[in-house]
Amino acid sequence: MRLFAALTAALVLAGCQDVDPEPASGRAEAPPPGATASPESPPPLERPAPEADDPEAGASDEVVVLFFGDSLTAGYGLDNPDADAYPALVGAQIAEAGVPVRVVNAGVSGETTAGGRGRIDWALRQTRPDVFVLALGGNDGLRGLPPEAMEENLGATLAAVREAAPGARLVVAGMEAPPNMGDAYTSRFRAAFPSVAEAYDATLVPFLLEGVAGVARLNQPDGIHPTPAGQQVMAETVAEVVVPLAEAAHTEAG
Repeated sequence: MRLFAALTAALVLAGCQDVDPEPASGRAEAPPPGATASPESPPPLERPAPEADDPEAGASDEVVVLFFGDSLTAGYGLDNPDADAYPALVGAQIAEAGVPVRVVNAGVSGETTAGGRGRIDWALRQTRPDVFVLALGGNDGLRGLPPEAMEENLGATLAAVREAAPGARLVVAGMEAPPNMGDAYTSRFRAAFPSVAEAYDATLVPFLLEGVAGVARLNQPDGIHPTPAGQQVMAETVAEVVVPLAEAAHTEAG
């Protein structure tokens, strides 16, 4: 309960403060229409992130890992998100395991599951992943959006990946809703992630912020965006699932 209470406080703070997202870096173009939150929505979790890479780029033996999420994925507030956000850190662990890897960080500012569903086809035109990590839902919970709609959006996103990249290994990273939404809502919200993972034969990371949410030293002053140390903890959580999948993809391709 202390973890959830701390997460609630952080979410409320992030939703109330007037935070301008950082500008996208020069290497990225603006995301496609519908990729970010609507103007009337609070800017809770996010930082604009780079576009996905050209699907033909990179060496043929590289395992391509596409991280598709919000600012927790994009590395909002970090001085060097290209190196310090958890996708890059997981990529380093994959490389250390002897697997040639190309990491694509497709975290986008203000993203909800509906926004992700709206831009997944665009992302897949840029990148054909061998491993696809879906890390959306935090903004849905913050805004009190229906868990049933969230689950449908997550499923539609995974279905699009299955169609574009039938051999891709799928990963779903779970989130928690603020407990002040009520027990019924938080239970339905939590259950959506294992449900969609099972439906699409994806591997589940139960909680992306495990060991980070509510830990002050691992979060920036806003109380919700992880510091580099917090991103490292997230990377360890995600790497437990993603590194073996990348190894399997490399073995299969070889």
